[in-house]
Amino acid sequence: MSKPKIGIRPIIDGRRMEGLEEKAFIMAKRAKELIEANVKYADGTAAECVISPCAISGSREAYICKEAFDKENVVATLSVTPCWCFGSETMDMDPLTIKAVWGANGTERPGAVYLASVLAAHEQKGLPAFSIYGRDVQDTEDQPIPADVAEKILRFARCAVAVGQMRDKSYVNIGAVSMGIAGSQCDADFFQRYLGIRAEWVDMTEILRRRKYKIYDEEEVERAFAWTKKYCKEGFDKNPEPHTAAQKAEEWRDVVINTIICRDIILGNEKLAAKGYIEEGNGRNGILGGFQGQRMWSDWQPNADFAEAILNTSFDWNGKRQPTIFATENDGLNGVAMLFGHLLTGTSSVFADVRTYWSPEAVERVSGKKLTGRAAQGFIHLINSGAAALDACGQVKNEKGESVMKPWWEMEQKDMDACMKATDWCPAALDYFPGGGFSSHFNTKAEMPVTMVRVNLVAGLGPVLQIAEGYTVELPEDVHALIEKRTDPTWPTTWFVPNLTGKGAFKDVYSVMANWGANHGSFTYGHIGRDLITLASMLRIPVSLHNVPEEDLYRPHAWAAFGTSEPESADYRACAVYGPLYK
Repeated sequence: MSKPKIGIRPIIDGRRMEGLEEKAFIMAKRAKELIEANVKYADGTAAECVISPCAISGSREAYICKEAFDKENVVATLSVTPCWCFGSETMDMDPLTIKAVWGANGTERPGAVYLASVLAAHEQKGLPAFSIYGRDVQDTEDQPIPADVAEKILRFARCAVAVGQMRDKSYVNIGAVSMGIAGSQCDADFFQRYLGIRAEWVDMTEILRRRKYKIYDEEEVERAFAWTKKYCKEGFDKNPEPHTAAQKAEEWRDVVINTIICRDIILGNEKLAAKGYIEEGNGRNGILGGFQGQRMWSDWQPNADFAEAILNTSFDWNGKRQPTIFATENDGLNGVAMLFGHLLTGTSSVFADVRTYWSPEAVERVSGKKLTGRAAQGFIHLINSGAAALDACGQVKNEKGESVMKPWWEMEQKDMDACMKATDWCPAALDYFPGGGFSSHFNTKAEMPVTMVRVNLVAGLGPVLQIAEGYTVELPEDVHALIEKRTDPTWPTTWFVPNLTGKGAFKDVYSVMANWGANHGSFTYGHIGRDLITLASMLRIPVSLHNVPEEDLYRPHAWAAFGTSEPESADYRACAVYGPLYK
């Protein structure tokens, strides 16, 4: 399958002054080298760029370029020029490509003048484009890409490639709506019109059918089960009347098989076709999935905590591998937030309940201790009911000894071992999950930069994105233990402190919690809010809450026409006017 590519369009003056074509192609080649050296697809391979077969000075060459790009699955275009050119005659007119224009900041043959001209054309024709314009004037012979230009090119490329990777993929609902949670009421129009993703549904009984008829790779099941017995240590059983050892042994085998089946439903597995199950082997072309679980499944079958935790993790019994985004309780909107984070970073995304705000006063009342450091103004308890990507344990280290969550392709055996050592698998709380199963349990014992994200749907408005950059924090062990026991000591816990700005929803930690749009959120390693905002603008999804500095906002140039003094309001108006990317 052809990967989504970025097409680079060298633009020149139709009068073809001496040396212009060479300069334009030098700009194009340098942009290509920059992107391919720094941007990756979610599968870990380098992003691919293609350069137009000809310089573009008018509509005929623009068409030749488009014909070439159509054969290459180009999803975004970067037009580059060192000089004045003819705006509407050379612009990218494809309504589905994400567009950017880099006009060199020079005086001899000012590409910036073309930039201003063609951006006006883009806005007049309703085809928004990102503006790339260096702060400092360059001399004609000054060829290296300035740092500020490089940063914009790379952010554009990262986000455009993310858009392309979603296009024509599927969201696979395994089951339906869990416990009345609105996020699991899959809106197929949202997925199609805003993301280019097809929504599909598979009944949970499909898992039982595949188990009964062994529609799975039996060799992999045995290997996975042996790995599980070796590395997945069983944790604390809080149940007054625990399941027997025989019951638990059967549940372990079931959850391993179920994990493989869920993965195969989403992604497919060529080994099933070899067994004669061609349809099952094809999978659903999924880029993410979700599992209803509660309650029609977990009331009598082992829950999906193991499947959700392992699939979202950057490794399993096969070694390191790309996480499969798999949303708890089939909350597809949170699954989309997880997907955004993963596509932009290559790391695992972590599903969590945004469970509780703990004020400093409340912590002192129950523990007798004052909070210090980042947690001094309180924190938010992020905890899922039994499933979270193991990468979030905080025990993976970089070369400086700092706790990190690595892109999956950088994971080493020592990193996987550290995650498994930090995690135990507690027998499921039977009052929640009568069918049993095993919950991943760890505490994020690290201070790491993370970004919490959520997509919400609002009647009359459509989708909105919420972003909160901040840090995981580590509490004193006795305080941690005391608070953890008040919720569920068998579930994975992360203590999160958002970066505060002193105003609006980020005036204090409580206000972040109070303005969060749903009971669930996702978090991804690093402060990636700026990239998420750029990605959202490409998809025409307004950002309703964020704490990213205004100087870091990068949206299409047309957004300035909707007002510059209040970027949040302008974002809403621009998204409403342009509408979803896929009409």
